[in-house]
Amino acid sequence: MPIKAILTDIEGTTSAVSFVFDVLFPYAREHLPAYIRSHAEAPAVAAQIEAVRSESGELDADIERVIEILLGWIASDRKVTSLKALQGMVWAQGYRAGQLKGHVYPDAVAALREWKARGFDLYVYSSGSVQAQKLIFGCSEAGDLTPLFSGYFDTTSGHKRDIASYRRIAEAIGVPAVHVLFLSDVAEELDAAQQAGMQVCGLAREGGELGGHESVASFAQIDPARY
Repeated sequence: MPIKAILTDIEGTTSAVSFVFDVLFPYAREHLPAYIRSHAEAPAVAAQIEAVRSESGELDADIERVIEILLGWIASDRKVTSLKALQGMVWAQGYRAGQLKGHVYPDAVAALREWKARGFDLYVYSSGSVQAQKLIFGCSEAGDLTPLFSGYFDTTSGHKRDIASYRRIAEAIGVPAVHVLFLSDVAEELDAAQQAGMQVCGLAREGGELGGHESVASFAQIDPARY
């Protein structure tokens, strides 16, 4: 079954985990409190504040308590959609100000450009919000890479270790799962995608095994045409 679409993770796959943990998370942690205080009345921010209250079970939390909850979620790397959305807004401010530049491995940049030129449709699936995904690729060290991608998916499509998430994505793409190649550095994500019917390849940049899945150390070692 020939591959028609390639779906890639970001953190640890196209981009360094250290960029997220050493650059993005500290930036959000530092700037999020002031951002929420100054934008709390903006409709998009207000909606996420309400979502934080709902998801935390603290429906009467004031703004300072909401900030405290969010900082706790950042510290524990919680995959909460409202947090991801607010982080994306804060990062957008940083990217616009030139304080942030998205990290994408050179081998990923080269391969994505080659695959696009060869006619493969490229998509992103990350626990980070779609907004954050577009920022990391749109304001990357290699320039604006967003023209390479046909679509983006985040946790609004489901969690990354759930089989149903990959079925939803395949349906949204309009390509049978068997014609989609999924790339990730997490074995459980590869398991879920494979069980949904997708072809999979692991990125093990530091070597090692990914739950028995075929894995490579670089995008340069991947040829979608052979799957």
